[in-house]
Amino acid sequence: MALLSRADELFYGGAAGGGKTDLLLGLATECHEHSAIFRRVYPNLKGIMRRAREIIGDNAHENKSDKVWNFPDSRAIEFGAMQYEDNKTDWQGRPHDFYGFDELPEFTESQYVFTCGWNRTTDPSQRVRVIATGNPPLTEAGSWVIHRWGAWLDPKHPNPAKPGELRWYATIDGEEVEFLNGDPIEVDGEIVYKRSRTFIPAFLADNPFYSQDSRYISVLQSLPEPLRSMLLKGDFQASASIDPWQVIPTEWVLLAQQRWNEREKPDVHLSGVGIDPARGGKDKMAMSKRYDNYFEELVWWPGVLTTTGPQAAELIRQSLGEEIPGYMNVDVVGYGASTYDSLCGMYKKVNAINASGGSNYRDKSRKLKMRNVRAEYYWRMRDGLDPESGQDIALPPGNDILADLCVARYSVGTAGVIIESKDGIKKRIGRSPDKGESILLVNHSATPTGADLIGW
Repeated sequence: MALLSRADELFYGGAAGGGKTDLLLGLATECHEHSAIFRRVYPNLKGIMRRAREIIGDNAHENKSDKVWNFPDSRAIEFGAMQYEDNKTDWQGRPHDFYGFDELPEFTESQYVFTCGWNRTTDPSQRVRVIATGNPPLTEAGSWVIHRWGAWLDPKHPNPAKPGELRWYATIDGEEVEFLNGDPIEVDGEIVYKRSRTFIPAFLADNPFYSQDSRYISVLQSLPEPLRSMLLKGDFQASASIDPWQVIPTEWVLLAQQRWNEREKPDVHLSGVGIDPARGGKDKMAMSKRYDNYFEELVWWPGVLTTTGPQAAELIRQSLGEEIPGYMNVDVVGYGASTYDSLCGMYKKVNAINASGGSNYRDKSRKLKMRNVRAEYYWRMRDGLDPESGQDIALPPGNDILADLCVARYSVGTAGVIIESKDGIKKRIGRSPDKGESILLVNHSATPTGADLIGW
């Protein structure tokens, strides 16, 4: 199915031992002129290179230093890695008619999308495509894969797709839109062409070499949950083990999103708004609206629309319309100061949130002190989402929100709890957790008193 699929972009994934790596090597060897196959780090390329030698044999020449196989008829297969986010630029402007990503959840979404921008050929008879393989993501950093192939992997998708079924996608006004057919559309006078995408599950039973090997099956069966379900059954819904230094537990966010789906928006005044500004670039300006303990679906704008503070403030004003929030919390670090200043001229209670400011906030146990305001607003959300807190917070659904809220890690030093910086998160996952930050901001001390005033 994967070999014959007509999709421009295919994810073949699920259980371990499904022949995923062989699919990539076979396609590159038999069906394409110029191929590139990636793993996230170079040491993991050793297994693929060894398997390539078994499959290709003497039919091509291997340049071990450059990690390239050259065939007599000018075909070539390159092998590469992107250990660091910026390594993606090493492949800029180097066209390949086939890209293969092995263990895709280990890559960042920006590495994948950026590299695929050069998936092309000048030969009209040559097929062009991208195939990614992988097991279910082990951490929230890889959950972007579930979001990108949501029609197949996200049980909350409004119109689920069957394995191998094609869906088409195009980016409209900075947002990816899903379509049920591949017909071109006209947007603001421009003809927009869609790209097809599909997912095909991989199972151990697909591999005749492993499916009858009780030794390998016993290895997978001996794994602890959730790894057992993820690697033996290819279950994308199995929750990965919680990192002990993950600030906000995944299960708590999932429970809050479930509450959102089970209740109606309360008929109350707009309690507050949290705004994470952005100026130009790929980051987004996100706004979260809170109605008591119910957090409305997010509003966001691409950075190209918020190049100045007055522009950002006007977009916020237009979005809110006649609603006047009880308070506005605006991140003023970096680009946010100008947005904050502009909003102060439009609304009464606009709070400047300086993430690096000092904080006297302590967790519910009173044992952990927060080093700064950034640690405070993360821990406030953690305490609020704790099922035993009684706050009954309802968060909007979405894997992007889940990933943003759960991606940060913390450490405890002599000065208190330290949260991983936003720049550190961006470097690790390849994007900014803008949407999650806006939720954290609106949740940050809606009615500050006493020690809460520190950092305001």
